Amino acid sequence: MKLQAPEHPAPADAAARKAIAPVICYPVEGLPQPDLAAYRAARDGWTRTAEILVPPREARSFDVPAGHFFRITSVEGPQVGDLNLWNAHDLGERFFSGKTRALHGTHLSTGDRMWSCLPHMRPIATITDDTLDWYAFDAFGGSVHDVIGTRCDPYTHALLSEGGQYHHCCHSNLTRALSARTGLPPHQAEVHVHDVLNVFMCTGFTRDTGQYFMKASPVRPGDHLEFFAEIDLLGALSACPGGDCSAEHSSDTAACHPLLVEVFAPKEPPAGWVPPGANAYDRTHGI
Repeated sequence: MKLQAPEHPAPADAAARKAIAPVICYPVEGLPQPDLAAYRAARDGWTRTAEILVPPREARSFDVPAGHFFRITSVEGPQVGDLNLWNAHDLGERFFSGKTRALHGTHLSTGDRMWSCLPHMRPIATITDDTLDWYAFDAFGGSVHDVIGTRCDPYTHALLSEGGQYHHCCHSNLTRALSARTGLPPHQAEVHVHDVLNVFMCTGFTRDTGQYFMKASPVRPGDHLEFFAEIDLLGALSACPGGDCSAEHSSDTAACHPLLVEVFAPKEPPAGWVPPGANAYDRTHGI
């Protein structure tokens, strides 16, 4: 637990130090901006090519070719999902939640991009529609679709429950889904499971202790989060055992519901769209 009171006295210039204005670490004005109008125009006449229903407390994988769209939709009741994305041809290139957070902030919405890990570091998916964008930030500092949480996992569960074993947490769900999709044994598939986009989850940090919190998701049946695949993607989505995460996760008692993943092929790619190439850094590292 964090100390409730500091052990050291404040220096005489404490107020002045605290009053220094913050500086944005990564100004993104120089990044190429997605042409949302072109992306949305490409929906006209699109064809649904795949539909995957993710059962409660389970995960399923799916494939999205570059230039296609996919949607995650709430279909029966409030439910959050943990999303992993990989390059369909190279599991070593995967979603990088930390850098995505550094570029776009703690929570994602329309126009934000999901970036891949080093040394690839390129946009792999762009959010093109978010029916929960009205939520913004609430009075507690909470918002939806976060890239600050990791994923519920059996290791943390074992630590907090004195060795308790639980296998339907999102980390294990995603491991099973990736193992089934690739044929990798679970212990090999597990190392490719990574920090997630917490779809529909409502989260933030407490202002007094800085602790990660969750609260009941505002998602309702019919709400969706839509993405455009910038590269060929392999995805996996876990319908979290916490349900709407209003009370706990890694739970057999929370009310849980399925999530629907749909993949759509446009008649033509968005006007002017070009798949992102390799990152421009030469990887010599000054040597």
